[in-house]
Amino acid sequence: MKKILATTVASLAFIGMAYAATVEGVVQSVDPATRTVTLQDGKSFVAPEGTSLDSLAAGAKVRLTVDDTTGAVTAIDKAS
Repeated sequence: MKKILATTVASLAFIGMAYAATVEGVVQSVDPATRTVTLQDGKSFVAPEGTSLDSLAAGAKVRLTVDDTTGAVTAIDKAS
């Protein structure tokens, strides 16, 4: 019984991680009105409601966490 429970918990943990992707890049532009962050490679992402974009500016290196199933950005962090 313990093996089945441990296997189930481990499987659920891997499934949860499989749906998140990390995208790193350099900011080309930020549009606070639409909460859109465009990277220099041309990809655009919409930040979640309530996310502060005040600290982001063109040229900043960022790391975005994106939900693979919905394409929604779940987190934006400055990359080093």
